[in-house]
Amino acid sequence: MAQIGRKTENWSSRFAFIMAAVGSAVGLGNFWRFPYMAGENGGGAFIIIYICCVAFVALPLLMAEYAMGRKSGMSAIEGVQSLARAEGRSQNWGIATWLGALSAFFILTFYMVISCWLLAYIIQAIGGELHGADAIESGQNFVNLIGQGETPMQARWYLLFLLALFIGANALVVGRGVKGGLETAATILMPLFFLMLIVVVGFAVANGDTVRTLAFLFEPKWEDVGFKTLLAALGQAFFSIGVGVGLMITYGAYLDRDTDIPRASGLIAASDTFVALIAGFAIFPIVFAAGLDPASGPSLFFVSMPVAFEAIPGGNIFAVVFFSLALFAAFTSSISLMEVGVSWLEEREGVTRPGAAAGVGFVLFMIGAAYVFSLDYLDFMDFMTEGLLLPLGGLLMAVFAGWVLSRDMLVSELGEGMLMNVWRFLMRWFVPPFIAIILVFGFLDKIQDQYHVQLPGALVSLLGPNWTPPPAE
Repeated sequence: MAQIGRKTENWSSRFAFIMAAVGSAVGLGNFWRFPYMAGENGGGAFIIIYICCVAFVALPLLMAEYAMGRKSGMSAIEGVQSLARAEGRSQNWGIATWLGALSAFFILTFYMVISCWLLAYIIQAIGGELHGADAIESGQNFVNLIGQGETPMQARWYLLFLLALFIGANALVVGRGVKGGLETAATILMPLFFLMLIVVVGFAVANGDTVRTLAFLFEPKWEDVGFKTLLAALGQAFFSIGVGVGLMITYGAYLDRDTDIPRASGLIAASDTFVALIAGFAIFPIVFAAGLDPASGPSLFFVSMPVAFEAIPGGNIFAVVFFSLALFAAFTSSISLMEVGVSWLEEREGVTRPGAAAGVGFVLFMIGAAYVFSLDYLDFMDFMTEGLLLPLGGLLMAVFAGWVLSRDMLVSELGEGMLMNVWRFLMRWFVPPFIAIILVFGFLDKIQDQYHVQLPGALVSLLGPNWTPPPAE
């Protein structure tokens, strides 16, 4: 095999890189996960803890990944292996980015399917067919749409068609490369995304219950704060920014020498946090005004929101814009996740970028088709990625950046002085232990909740009883 060299493409401008990076970080979790978690875990108290987690855990790791990407100039897997060899260490450290790349791929498999649900809802809203007169009707509409209700085979074939369209659009963008694909999509979609977000928030505030939303999201409720609040904030900060999957290393490989990595990283983390905070005002004013339950998680999107749209003037138009906004966020994240695998395959001899994108897209479609016919596969993959692969890969990456790479290796990327001293201290003594907390306790919490595994009493008192076993007969 020929010697693998540095990437020959670069981001054409700092603006293009920022838009692409923000697009990769901002996803569906900013909409339905963060606002609900904030309201149910202490409101303003949770937000304070979350911002601290972003600043002291996610941001240092984000800086490390960009620095490693630019230093190596290669895809995540090849880049980490080359840096390890340069330090005289085993290239087996590449397992960290192998885990990250697998996580990115598996996340992408169910991300595509959820995106198809959004696309189907946009089509229904445009056609005036979005059933949301009441919660029962709206719930039945969702069940029918995902192939679990009336005419299941017809619904599933329809979803497969939408899945092929969405994956094809992803492969087309990623296959066109950095300048012609990724940054073109980001520089068009992300400004539109922020414009739509402002419109949606303005509409929701004007027609909804803003006072109750402010109290739900920002009133500090310290009595609701416990160990699980810290766990939730750490997990959200770590996963929302997009670290741990090799994506930011891949994007870093396309950076030019003029980009200030610490400053750009801070801007990206702040933008992602801003979207997460403001997203609550796109949803909850309408939810509260309609008297709906704000604690319904993902079903808030597909069951509760259509009901809320029926209760406000112009709700049908608002529904189109709202679901389009969510689809934009999903698309900019999905093309970024696909780039992790395509970038690595492109470095393999004889694999062109369009060919790699088409190949990855085909495999994604086959796995996504399995999800369409059985949602149990989707639940299991969500458990494996969020509960195990993501934090494990992130932990290994933090140890590699903090303990394997020398200070001199990354000074040229992050600069010398106080910033380097603080970054290195955090990456050695602070970030790895906190990610280990996510890995161990987050995994235990998910198996208790999702697979009804009874934990010892000490862990239940720490994590809270997610599941109560049925009484013995």
